[in-house]
Amino acid sequence: MTKAAPQNNTEQITPHDSRYIFVLPFSTDHALARRFLARDSQIVGNIRFGKLLETLDKVAENTALAYVNSYYPDARVVTAAIDSIVVRNPADTTHDVVFSAQINHVGKSSMEVGIRVECLGVGSHHVASCYFTMVARSTDSGESKSLTLPPLHYKQKIEMNRYKKAELRRQAYRDSLAKAEEMPSLEEYLFLKKLHREQESVDFKGIRANELVLESTIRAYPEQENVPKTVFGGHLIRKAYELAALAAEMVAPDRVVPFQVNRINFNQPVLLGDQLKFTARVVYTGRTTITVQSDIERFSRKDGAKALSNSCLFTFRNVDNNMEPQPVSFIYPVTYAEDARFLNAYRQRVD
Repeated sequence: MTKAAPQNNTEQITPHDSRYIFVLPFSTDHALARRFLARDSQIVGNIRFGKLLETLDKVAENTALAYVNSYYPDARVVTAAIDSIVVRNPADTTHDVVFSAQINHVGKSSMEVGIRVECLGVGSHHVASCYFTMVARSTDSGESKSLTLPPLHYKQKIEMNRYKKAELRRQAYRDSLAKAEEMPSLEEYLFLKKLHREQESVDFKGIRANELVLESTIRAYPEQENVPKTVFGGHLIRKAYELAALAAEMVAPDRVVPFQVNRINFNQPVLLGDQLKFTARVVYTGRTTITVQSDIERFSRKDGAKALSNSCLFTFRNVDNNMEPQPVSFIYPVTYAEDARFLNAYRQRVD
């Protein structure tokens, strides 16, 4: 593992200066490779994607923290969102996996960390493109407050291009929030009406969305702690992903593999002792894809307060043994809430 050298706060820091490289040395550390195995058999893409998510969150944290600490030595950073992860090729545990990260964009107190994941060895390839939003926090007087960050300095054309793409991603997310509040268009309304009418038939044999829900409950313990009294966000999203994958398998006749992390929001920190309820719902299926919404609710042991900690949207693809896409059954929403979740996924659908 290598890390960019700390910068003096009088220097003009560029995105290149924030570069951070992390390696999972599977080719030499066989115990590590086994912990990342998805199955104890020979299959293409034999790796636990949930464990990669956990690693990605830590890589994003370390990248952002190095930048923030060059101005605020005692500050910390938290993950605000995973904006998107696009899986481009399968990885495995027989070749080293490299995470190459840098900061693309700095706002008032937030940063976008871009991470390129590559698999080394024969036929090395690009595994995934990942974008995290991190926020700088002060720990003075025991209070967590947002910190104002100096801007990056963009000297190279590629750095400016990444900055502009980060701005477009931020705007696209704002647009999606506004779109989610919109009433269905006439076309969308008629489509939903058709789906409900089909379910009224005595010959209906389709799969209803309320049949594709999984739940799990756990307690947050000190071994999952990242910063004092707060549970590591990477652990939470790994658990959410793993439950989502199990939900996707309920409708996939073959094998589900990760296709895209559409969005993960970190709404509330999870404290030690909190009870956590994980809920994974299949909300939409395309021709070969399955979209699953996975939410985490936290219940405080101290006062019983309840809050949504994380909301996640994952897209999986159904594939055969050669990773070729295979068809999946269509699912039907029943309730108003299922209509809303179906429509949200339908608007950002992939086949």
